[in-house]
Amino acid sequence: MSKVKENFVIPGDFLGTSEEFLSMNGTYKDKGNIYAANTGVVKIDTKERSVSVVPQTSTPPIPKVGDIVLGRVSDIKSSVVLVDISRIKGREDREIATLKQGAIHISNIKDAYVKELEYEFGFQDIVRAKVIDDKTLRLSTDNKSLGVIKAICSRCRVVLKSKNNKLECPKCGRIETRKIADDYGSGNI
Repeated sequence: MSKVKENFVIPGDFLGTSEEFLSMNGTYKDKGNIYAANTGVVKIDTKERSVSVVPQTSTPPIPKVGDIVLGRVSDIKSSVVLVDISRIKGREDREIATLKQGAIHISNIKDAYVKELEYEFGFQDIVRAKVIDDKTLRLSTDNKSLGVIKAICSRCRVVLKSKNNKLECPKCGRIETRKIADDYGSGNI
């Protein structure tokens, strides 16, 4: 009988033989031997005579339609804002699976006419948006709780303060506009 009971294993670790155990979840067989297929804790069912590996880490999340995401504005084009997505709301403990860039089309910014994107977003702004297409990562800020949650003065690079639905630089006094979330500056994700 194998000596594994509640051991932490990594992929490729030997768990036993197919004569001792049935190969179950998180394991694979190779030439009569059973190995760990993922990282986790070995579980042996003595009744069934089976061995499995229970993952101890969660997989990185992937943005899906309806998810609220956080990201930083990386580029502003004529009709689209590009956002480097860093987190999914509710899964802030994990970075997303890969470096993902979402796009907010001019028609998905707000329920009003948008003349210039520079009035709605600034380079390096922190944005909260909703995923409306997970294949192309189209995003929307067309909701009062969505939009810019932190903005930086385009002149002196200081964090802008909210004042009467506009943003004011506490250093140089510059007034800027953005499509701000209703809780701008609160620090809430």
